[in-house]
Amino acid sequence: MVNAGDMNGSGNLMDFLDEPFPDVGTYEDFHTIDWLREKSRDTDRHRKITSKSKESIWEFIKSLLDAWSGWVVMLLIGLLAGTLAGVIDLAVDWMTDLKEGVCLSAFWYSHEQCCWTSNETTFDDRDKCPQWQKWSELLVSQSEGASAYILNYFLYIMWALCFAFLAVSLVRVFAPYACGSGIPEIKTILSGFIIRGYLGKWTLLIKTVTLVLVVSSGLSLGKEGPLVHVACCCGNFFSSLFSKYSKNEGKRREVLSAAAAAGVSVAFGAPIGGVLFSLEEVSYYFPLKTLWRSFFAALVAAFTLRSINPFGNSRLVLFYVEYHTPWYMAELFPFILLGVFGGLWGTLFIRCNIAWCRRRKTTRLGKYPVLEVIVITAITAVIAYPNPYTRRSTSELISELFNDCGALESSQLCDYINDPNMTRPVDDIPDRPAGPGVYTAMWQLALALVFKIVITIFTFGMKIPSGLFIPSMAVGAMAGRMVGIGVEQLAYHHHDWIIFRNWCRPGADCVTPGLYAMVGAAACLGGVTRMTVSLVVIMFELTGGLEYIVPLMAAAVTSKWVADAFGKEGIYEAHIHLNGYPFLDVKDEFTHRTLATDVMRPRRGEAPLSVLTQDSMTVEDVETLIKETDYNGFPVVVSKDSERLIGFAQRRELILAIKNARQRQDGVVSNSIVYFTEDPPELPPNSPHPLKLRRILNLSPFTVTDHTPMETVVDIFRKLGLRQCLVTRSGRLLGIITKKDVLRHMAQMANQDPESIMFN
Repeated sequence: MVNAGDMNGSGNLMDFLDEPFPDVGTYEDFHTIDWLREKSRDTDRHRKITSKSKESIWEFIKSLLDAWSGWVVMLLIGLLAGTLAGVIDLAVDWMTDLKEGVCLSAFWYSHEQCCWTSNETTFDDRDKCPQWQKWSELLVSQSEGASAYILNYFLYIMWALCFAFLAVSLVRVFAPYACGSGIPEIKTILSGFIIRGYLGKWTLLIKTVTLVLVVSSGLSLGKEGPLVHVACCCGNFFSSLFSKYSKNEGKRREVLSAAAAAGVSVAFGAPIGGVLFSLEEVSYYFPLKTLWRSFFAALVAAFTLRSINPFGNSRLVLFYVEYHTPWYMAELFPFILLGVFGGLWGTLFIRCNIAWCRRRKTTRLGKYPVLEVIVITAITAVIAYPNPYTRRSTSELISELFNDCGALESSQLCDYINDPNMTRPVDDIPDRPAGPGVYTAMWQLALALVFKIVITIFTFGMKIPSGLFIPSMAVGAMAGRMVGIGVEQLAYHHHDWIIFRNWCRPGADCVTPGLYAMVGAAACLGGVTRMTVSLVVIMFELTGGLEYIVPLMAAAVTSKWVADAFGKEGIYEAHIHLNGYPFLDVKDEFTHRTLATDVMRPRRGEAPLSVLTQDSMTVEDVETLIKETDYNGFPVVVSKDSERLIGFAQRRELILAIKNARQRQDGVVSNSIVYFTEDPPELPPNSPHPLKLRRILNLSPFTVTDHTPMETVVDIFRKLGLRQCLVTRSGRLLGIITKKDVLRHMAQMANQDPESIMFN
């Protein structure tokens, strides 16, 4: 090394940061990324690869591999997400049936698979075969009677408790982040927030296993929301294999957006709906390139699931249905009523669930997550078993509610009184009077509806994987089926009324109760999540019926209007705010007439802003400033007197730079001068080696003037994804506004607690 005097004279000072060192450009846990910087870094990387590709064949091949890496990642995500979804579906099917009995010929067969393979199954008793035995038949050789019923009841509860206890224990011990739906956190992560471990390998493994356990336990939850989390974990894993994504948090989020689309694709068998869900509901930044890649990932995921064929019906979902009757204009009125019901249910659910979750966070209840899961599971199992509509899995319930009553249906819901003289094609059965089975089913459905509404409020948010799509759809499907049967019977008995006269003649197949169930399901799901476009597309992909888009649209829009009248937040946004995540929602409007000077720090009476000077602070001064404050970065000014802004330095990069300089550069000591200029400052001959940190300085930090309206500032933060913005007047630094300051100001303006925003 040359001495300091020689270096000062030559100006040829070594900048050890000319070569990047580990962890530079990374972020700490629970902090927000800088979208502009990530975009700039990716542009530089791409420019470098393009210029190098002209140098040799090998560099050209490397540039091609880099260009194709995105599509390779999408292919891998689709394959793994589809495979995991298929395995989860098969395992849930088997374990749900395990609560009631076991297949003697092969214990790994579900009830349906067991009776498929039997040669002794009859059409009328297709669910009964000697190979499948209920626990009472196996243990005490009795299938009927009080003792058999009590034994089956007891074992049903014990299996449910066993599954739930195992699930909550695995989550608590191995992967605390595997609980919940995952969509609120995915939305926050996609907006630029860092939650380390949330998309890790352990979370992926534990969430997949526990998802099977909790759905099989019979709790009022679904696997569809958590499948989005599972798919995003797959996306995070594969993106870590490619430096293009692993070293750039902005690019990684493009992969995660596509992974979310693949998750919905396999959850509902709706690839296009998945892409629209990612665009409408979870993604913050969604360029056109991500749209194409999301489409490809969703396609591969759906194709993989179709290859596994978990339901044995060559469909991607359990509740695929086809209707043969058109809908009529007069039916729009009950469809809109179902939309109103969906909006009211959504509002009720969000308010009650958030109140319960807040109570869980602020009282001793939150200290006993295992006990809470066990109690809710016990209550669910005890109440669910006597009612055939709550005993079965929620997906099977929705499937039955969606089904049209054909000539071959054996469900209670299809117990109509047939006309012995009827000679019609199988698919076109006329409306008939309801039999005793239908009336029994109506009572059971009404009780099941009340039970589902109440128990779902307490179930969603527990420390286990829990989706909300399926319970919401079940509530709407039950309400819709009852309305459908009511309209059908009204049309049958009063076909001479003016509203029925034009389209419902005697002997015609006028009303399809299954369609009402489908519309009700869409309305309730829309009321809870506030989805519209993606919801309608998911529902028509589920059912394969393009003809029913208008009823679905009417119900979805009505439910959103009604729910929005009571509050703009959907369930996921409400949970984001409950957890205090720094999520700046694109849908939120800011209409207050405040200025940047009202929000910036420091405010009047506060200590002055902590800043770095360009060439007059020592290493010890910088380290002391870092130690005494917890800010994420520091503005760099010419001097403390002039306060002319030069740039902005991130806290993490300052720490890493000084640490690396001490290790790799001789002569850097505590009283070495730190400078951010191109040329070193004039120093006395025997002064210690100075430290140049210009490389880590952001020379173009985003600035606004003190009189910029906050409406504009909020828009800038939203559209550019800023972490912070500096406030100046005529080039002189006045203060700083962070994303947290913006969110707290918005909460204050909306008469909410600004301290609820907890993270940076």
